[in-house]
Amino acid sequence: MGSLNSYKNEHNSQNVQNKKEGKEHVKRKLKARHMTMIAIGGSIGTGIFLATGASIQTAGPGGALIAYGAIGIMVYFLMTSLGEMATFMPVSGSFSTYGSRFVDPAFGFALGWNYWFNWAVTLAVEIVASAIIMKFWFPDVPSIVWSILFLGLIFLLNALSVKSYGESEYWFSLIKVVTIIVFIGVGMLTIFGILGGEYIGFKNFTVEHAPFNGGLLSVLSIFFIAGFSFQGTELVGIAAGESEDPEKNVPKAIRQVFWRILLFYIVAIAVIGLIIPYTSPDLLGRDVDNIAVSPFTLVFEKVGIAFAASVMNAVILTSVLSAGTSGLYASTRMLWSMAKDGQAPKFLQNVNDRGIPMNALVMTTIIGGFAFLTSIFGDQVYTWLLNASGLTGFIAWLGIAVSHYRFRKAYMAQGRDMSDLKFKAKWFPLGPILALAMCIFVILGQNYQAFLTSEIDWYGVVVSYLGLPIFLALWFGFKLVHKTKIVPLKECSFEDKSSQ
Repeated sequence: MGSLNSYKNEHNSQNVQNKKEGKEHVKRKLKARHMTMIAIGGSIGTGIFLATGASIQTAGPGGALIAYGAIGIMVYFLMTSLGEMATFMPVSGSFSTYGSRFVDPAFGFALGWNYWFNWAVTLAVEIVASAIIMKFWFPDVPSIVWSILFLGLIFLLNALSVKSYGESEYWFSLIKVVTIIVFIGVGMLTIFGILGGEYIGFKNFTVEHAPFNGGLLSVLSIFFIAGFSFQGTELVGIAAGESEDPEKNVPKAIRQVFWRILLFYIVAIAVIGLIIPYTSPDLLGRDVDNIAVSPFTLVFEKVGIAFAASVMNAVILTSVLSAGTSGLYASTRMLWSMAKDGQAPKFLQNVNDRGIPMNALVMTTIIGGFAFLTSIFGDQVYTWLLNASGLTGFIAWLGIAVSHYRFRKAYMAQGRDMSDLKFKAKWFPLGPILALAMCIFVILGQNYQAFLTSEIDWYGVVVSYLGLPIFLALWFGFKLVHKTKIVPLKECSFEDKSSQ
């Protein structure tokens, strides 16, 4: 235990010095409406606007509902687990901090760098996507012009103040929410024949092999797609560190997770499945360069709404910019938090007068920009970066489940009063255990098809699971260097939140 205590003392002393120098304070400027829209908007993106069509085509509408419903339950438990910790200890580097304090500093180190890498690469993905979308209106303008423009916009929204990020995310999310609500309303009227002519009813749920297609294996095959669609919900945990009133705002945002999952995904998938036969080849169009066959576009066109493709293109562009802005925000805060804890270079912990960790912001933007450049000058490097980041979101979720289980166990082991927890996760310990089991299931089974061929597809295995050995290398590499151990429950730190 001597080496672990030495590690803690060294970085506790560094944190005290940081406070004296005024280096480490971000500003609590996110209002309740910002937190609510960050929570809602986090899971609404191209996953719902594009990937749902392919999911329905693969497993049928019933299979898609089961897969998204199961993943939705997992996400609900993960978010309530995160909500309990983030309300009690609102810190910007939540996953890394919780993993370090309640599991093992090496585990927190690996979680932090894993999450940072995920969003740095995602920033590059969104920049590429935005340029492709703009080709819809301006086919003759070089893609790099749009990419540079949008990267500059995303950087600016993050560099001005945390409030500018909150405001941008609020309006981006509001556009997405309004679109989905209108879609559901139009869809319901179409199903009953009030719009679009004929009465549809449930006939598309009875077309050959519907509502299920391909049986259980087809349902399992879209678990990863469904999980990827929900990634981003955890952003509210990162934003908790800059919320005006985390004890009030974080629980309020977390409590809406279940309802947004139910409304935005389950109802939307049901509407799409009822209106469009799962056998329709148009449902396969799930790529950003094929917006015209988004399931939402197909439904809007069916009822005669003019410029449906243009409208959905604009909405999807806001989703892309929202994801890029949130990704840069989350990765910047994670890098800054790790620097404070001695798990990243010290120069990244500096915060300017506006409460922005500018060094961390610039560094993340540079890395994201570099990843983008690889898509232009070397498709192979870009592809491997994408593959490496594929599992990182699920690994972060796994970290939330493990950290919360240990958080509550340590809380009780130290004899703390449960009434001091302003927000309590329901069904403990079943919730985090179930979420953990499902995360492991999705991570290990994301490309089970590679093992079912006569000869194992080793290239497919490497491509699919590349993120896992990287995470393990970070974890055990840090462990070997710093000789850290699992933190005993009675020694877990519940530092007063006012000091965060």
